[in-house]
Amino acid sequence: MKRLALISTLAACLAAPVALQADNGTIHNRGSDTLFPIAQAWATAYQSKHPETAIDVRGCGSDSGFLALINKTAHLASSSRAIKKKELTEAEKNGVSPREHLVGYDALSILVNKANPVSWISVPSLAEVYGEKGTLDDWNKLGVAVPGCPKNKITVVGRQVGSGTHLFFQETVLGKQREFKHDDSVMDVHDSNDVPNIVAQNPCAIGYVGMAYEAPDVKKLKISKDRNTAVIDATMTTAIDGTYPIARPLFMYTNGEPEGRLKAYLDWIKSDEGQCMLIEKGYAPVRHVACGGR
Repeated sequence: MKRLALISTLAACLAAPVALQADNGTIHNRGSDTLFPIAQAWATAYQSKHPETAIDVRGCGSDSGFLALINKTAHLASSSRAIKKKELTEAEKNGVSPREHLVGYDALSILVNKANPVSWISVPSLAEVYGEKGTLDDWNKLGVAVPGCPKNKITVVGRQVGSGTHLFFQETVLGKQREFKHDDSVMDVHDSNDVPNIVAQNPCAIGYVGMAYEAPDVKKLKISKDRNTAVIDATMTTAIDGTYPIARPLFMYTNGEPEGRLKAYLDWIKSDEGQCMLIEKGYAPVRHVACGGR
């Protein structure tokens, strides 16, 4: 069933885009897989209160959201990264003026199998696990033997090219000039949900994913900025204050300043109600909000 759902999602992502019509009551939201759970929840909640507005949400990766915005086939582009200079240039060539809207914060959780004795890892060590010509390909080099992991070799799980999470990890952990390793130890997946699923089933695995996708059947590592600084847990607080080394803002982009239905929807997302929903889904809000017992 999960595979069929993924095939259906991919088919929707690859479907031929349709140019936006004059305001017909539908807001089209494309983009980040990381943001998809909350974007879908926001859409459902808002439509229940405003049945005159329909919201069509698809999570196919940040790249796809910007492409849809640039091609004028989406009103909203969800993204787990900031727009690239080349995307901004393409947008301006096509008469599109992207406007950035901060809607929340996230932290990249580093996950290992529950059998793994490791409790923390540094950013430089992560770079050596994931980066090309990386020196850390064996759990022994991190000082542990992992039960059930043949030869103690590390299985590297990451996101596919086109994912904002993939690009953010590359820039923040590897550095912009370094590429990911490409060998038979690497598994790049399309769906964020696949990361904890694979890690839970494979004692050799390590993976990175937005903290909203953490799962109880895997182990989350604490992170240090380098090998000599304090280790930090990925939490809403450390994502907002930036003390967690691989925390990031989450965005939605519009073509120009939003008006009408679109402005009303974005204003609601940034309201206490929308931000409390963000917390419920495991993301961090843009500001402190009182969520009534949550």
